[in-house]
Amino acid sequence: MIHVHHLEKSRSHRILWLLEALELDYELVVYQRDGKTQQAPDSLKKIHPLGKSPVITDGDFTVAESGAIIDYLVQRYGQGRCQPPIGDMSAWVDYRYWLHYAEGSLMPLLVMQLVFSQIPKQSPWLIKPLAKGISDTVSKRFLAPQLKQHLNFINQHLLAQGNFAGPWPSGADIQMSFPLQAMAAVQSLEKYPAIAAFVSRIEKDAAWQRVVERAGPLTMPGQ
Repeated sequence: MIHVHHLEKSRSHRILWLLEALELDYELVVYQRDGKTQQAPDSLKKIHPLGKSPVITDGDFTVAESGAIIDYLVQRYGQGRCQPPIGDMSAWVDYRYWLHYAEGSLMPLLVMQLVFSQIPKQSPWLIKPLAKGISDTVSKRFLAPQLKQHLNFINQHLLAQGNFAGPWPSGADIQMSFPLQAMAAVQSLEKYPAIAAFVSRIEKDAAWQRVVERAGPLTMPGQ
């Protein structure tokens, strides 16, 4: 039996989506964030030394990191599902690229955006104006232009292809779901219609709806 160690308000929702898409049985082990720090509880370190989510256990195997988990589940249980057809090298190149791009290129920008947005809120009142000024400058001069470039890039790919790679939903679609859903939760995607359509498609997906029924809707830290 696969056990999913699922932290609320985290990236593990997409692992549940893959499991539902593959129609696999699994047990959901839920962890709550600390109300003040929003960090994962120390009990997760009993499962994996870093105490992060998502992490799954499957027999003798403990697998952490979303991309590694997706690879493991698709290769062990996919039977051709949620991945490009064998021999379609173009689709496989896209599949591997987006599987790694999500955490390697896009998520660091989103995490930085979250961190800098919290700095003024967490600063002592005496330095709040200074902290806000620094945060706004970093956001305006670095983060916003970078995110705009990435969103245009993603939107163009989705306009051309419809999804990220292979049949819907592929492991690449599932990996990319979290950062795009996270962005949709905090900003308008009016300028990026293909991304908005992708997020809407997730919400209408039968496997995703089963995730919501079982684990609740996806929410973000601070919400």
